Amino acid sequence: MMKLRWRTGACLLLCGLLIWFLADAAHVRAAAMSGLALCGKSVIPALFPFMAASTMLVSMGFGQWAAPHLAGLMNLYRLPGPAGSALLLGLVGGYPIGARTAAELHKSGLLTAAEAERLLGFCNNSNPVFLISVLGGGVFQSPRAGVYLWLIHVLSALLTGFFFRSSVSSSRRSLPGVPKAASSFPAAFVDGIRSACASMVSVCGFVIFFYVLASPLAGLGGPLAAALVGFLELFSLTPLLTADRLGFVLAAACAGWGGLSIFCQTAAVLEGSGLRLRNCILGKVIQGVLAAALAAAASPILF
Repeated sequence: MMKLRWRTGACLLLCGLLIWFLADAAHVRAAAMSGLALCGKSVIPALFPFMAASTMLVSMGFGQWAAPHLAGLMNLYRLPGPAGSALLLGLVGGYPIGARTAAELHKSGLLTAAEAERLLGFCNNSNPVFLISVLGGGVFQSPRAGVYLWLIHVLSALLTGFFFRSSVSSSRRSLPGVPKAASSFPAAFVDGIRSACASMVSVCGFVIFFYVLASPLAGLGGPLAAALVGFLELFSLTPLLTADRLGFVLAAACAGWGGLSIFCQTAAVLEGSGLRLRNCILGKVIQGVLAAALAAAASPILF
């Protein structure tokens, strides 16, 4: 009965969206074109190289290589050393590289399903280019503000990880199987490019769709518009932020949260892995709150 109600509600919502798309076709088409341009100018250049490289690294055994170097950090979260590669690549490459790498580590046999799902709670993050250059330099006209945003983002992610800390030590875990042997470079290169292309199609599709959904919200103006747009889609947020303390806090909170578009992108890269999205969503809620609190504390230094 409950499933039927949800299905009915979803169908009614989609019918409402379809009526809107038909009634305001010109605006929807223009917003979709802007979203497509955004993908071509920002999303694909920012994500595709990192998606391809991260898949190549995991295929060639980066998780095993990084394990002893990151074991000390990941032991704080009672996770094995290879999990650190997903955290590191997620912080460098941006959404949804961390989640994708966690799924690859699980697929490779380096993480159990439970470990990979706990890792999803804090390894999926924004990249420093977006925070420092787009938000810091573009919105706040201050790379220093961007560096603060990045540091706040990293710290809030690391703090969020403690909410998913298991009582079971990673040394007492049982792997789902023997880790598969590292691939050769040609095999890893071909697989990385092919896999990244497939993922980018899904990612760009979600960015365009949510960009269209966010377009009428942007017309509301003020902090409410920024908060609502940030709830949906991160790239559409930048023109709505003000270069003041409130804008700084909103930027940090929305970057920590990621947006519904990010969750859909993450679901796309997790498809077929058997991993659930629940911890990822909970982790982003926690990280968004922590990032907002840290930004509020740091904002008097900058503004």
